[in-house]
Amino acid sequence: MSRLLQSRRGALRGLCEIGSLSAMGLSLPQLVQADEAARRQPANTNAAANPPARAKSCILFFMEGGPSHIDLWDQKPGAPSNIRGPYQPIATSLPGMQVCEHLPGWARVMDRMCVIRSVTHRFVDHNASSYYALTGQIPLRDGQLIRGPSPQNAPPVGSVVAKLKPSGKPLPDYVHIPKRMFNCGNFIPGVLAGYLGDEYDPFITGDPSVDDFRVPSLQQQLSDVRFDRRRDLQTRIGDIFDDAHANRQITRLDAFYEKAYSLLTSPEAANAFRLDSEPHKLRERYGGRKVVSGHRGNGLPHLGQSFLLARRLVEAGVRLATIWAGGQAFDGHRDLYPALTNGLCPPTDRGFSALIEDLDERGLLDETLVVAVAEFGRTPKLGQVTSSAGANAEGRDHWPHCYTAFLAGAGVKAGTVYGASDGFAAYPKENPVSPGDLAATIYSLLGVDPKTRIRDAFNRPHSLAEGQPIEGVMA
Repeated sequence: MSRLLQSRRGALRGLCEIGSLSAMGLSLPQLVQADEAARRQPANTNAAANPPARAKSCILFFMEGGPSHIDLWDQKPGAPSNIRGPYQPIATSLPGMQVCEHLPGWARVMDRMCVIRSVTHRFVDHNASSYYALTGQIPLRDGQLIRGPSPQNAPPVGSVVAKLKPSGKPLPDYVHIPKRMFNCGNFIPGVLAGYLGDEYDPFITGDPSVDDFRVPSLQQQLSDVRFDRRRDLQTRIGDIFDDAHANRQITRLDAFYEKAYSLLTSPEAANAFRLDSEPHKLRERYGGRKVVSGHRGNGLPHLGQSFLLARRLVEAGVRLATIWAGGQAFDGHRDLYPALTNGLCPPTDRGFSALIEDLDERGLLDETLVVAVAEFGRTPKLGQVTSSAGANAEGRDHWPHCYTAFLAGAGVKAGTVYGASDGFAAYPKENPVSPGDLAATIYSLLGVDPKTRIRDAFNRPHSLAEGQPIEGVMA
């Protein structure tokens, strides 16, 4: 008995040492705690119905907070002043399409994009609407809004693709840049894997714009000898715990640490995160770390380098990279225009247009789907109140009834406008599109049937998206 106790204590010490990998950003102990059934999901049960994959990878720019579509992309210059706002429209590379004067880069690449002007739903809450946008599932459970993470939540597209379309490379299939989204006391749902289990949670990179950016799990200075010793301890645990339950736990642990080992030891994986290997001129093209004090979003100093990191990751084989605008940056309840003019438009315009052009120049746009979307838009009228946050005379409140999204790249009809809004950009005039439709379209372009049924921990089947692919935007 004493020998067995010593063995178990030794094993626990080994686990603690291996568990130090979590300090490198992998959160592996959390992975071990996930429910066994959630991890043993059946694979795609109707793979024969999958559409052909037109895109190898996807970059999803999530403009959290809700940018003002009527000021930026769907302007109504003939509307009254309290609706149209002060910005002037400018021509774009797509004939007949105009955007705001503060988006000259966006205007330059518009001919390579498809704009959807009729996205619509009914949820004014940031968290719930974000969940809808990122999962394609209506954000209600038992009559209550889904406002935070839960093992019962639907998985986002990244988690599903990581499960059903893994690349097989020593890289995470689903990456989120730069950190988890937070609002009103909760991490915003729609980022973590929900009922798929946290094996399919995203790899979260940290802020790539900081001068000493290092991804902890790839840049820890462990010697090969020391790390191999830790891995050897993990390998021997199965010999110590000989009961069936423990062996199942060890088998599961093996899978997680095998991935960790691949990340830590693969030059290919390490190189994908090396922004410092990019030419200085290209890094400046995307935008550096310039903080605009006093404006919503603080000038989005992380954004340009986040776009660049996403390009490097999909180039290396990552299936889906999500870029978060950060801190409810576009939530323009008050004094909207100083924030847009000085803090938000410049880095958004510069970074996003650089991403599209860089992908195109490298031949990657033909195999990469790029999506720019938010959880909702802003009210047609300045000062109009739709939420508890309200709006002042120079602000716009939440408006989910009509807003704009963008697609570009693989499988997309470039240079097209789909749908239309009414004269005040308040409601769709034609071809309404739900977040579920948009998610279904993304799945289809990535070669996944959105009606695929995946079972949760209670063996209940779920479809991936509550919507239909938008045929009018797909080439």
